Amino acid sequence: QTFLAATRRSVIVALCVAVIATLLGALGAYFVTRWDFRGKGLYLGLALAPPCIPLLILGLALLIFLRQLPITNSLVKVVISHVVIAAPFAFGIVRLRLAELDPQLEQAAWNLGAREWDAIRTVVLPQALPSLIAAFLLAMTVSWDEFIVAWFVSGLEITLPVYIWTSFQAEISTAVNAIGAMVFAVSITLVVLAEVLLFRGTEAGRAGEQV
Repeated sequence: QTFLAATRRSVIVALCVAVIATLLGALGAYFVTRWDFRGKGLYLGLALAPPCIPLLILGLALLIFLRQLPITNSLVKVVISHVVIAAPFAFGIVRLRLAELDPQLEQAAWNLGAREWDAIRTVVLPQALPSLIAAFLLAMTVSWDEFIVAWFVSGLEITLPVYIWTSFQAEISTAVNAIGAMVFAVSITLVVLAEVLLFRGTEAGRAGEQV
């Protein structure tokens, strides 16, 4: 029952993190690739900084920060913490794809009478969709695998990696080994799917440009 509960929490957290991180990453990537502004380099540095910070330091900092907020649900704290870690990955993936798209396509849509949102929906999103799905899968993988930060902020509602760690502290059993293998297999599968989508999206984009 403890294993099933931890698995259910990890799935819920990973899905929530993937949705929020992909949305934030896509918005930030579109903003950076379509507008020039003062302090753009500083903005990029801050946006990509969390994965460069040691997780032990980041987990402690998030624990101190989240204690100041009126949040009692431990899973909400885990989601917020994992979004901080996963959003830069989604940002980087979507930014690379948007940088390859010709901004004049949107301008042409505007000249033809499309509103800004209509141009994004009909011109940008279809071409960026593979990178968005890849960003979703990678963000989900980051949250699914993450242990240190979750260990700091999860409290009693532990996620699956924290459950595996606490189980190893008690004893090394075949059941825990099997659970670890399952977690590893899921992570590898998500990463491979993300890589395939990125590759196909890049190839499709190049083929479209040639046409």
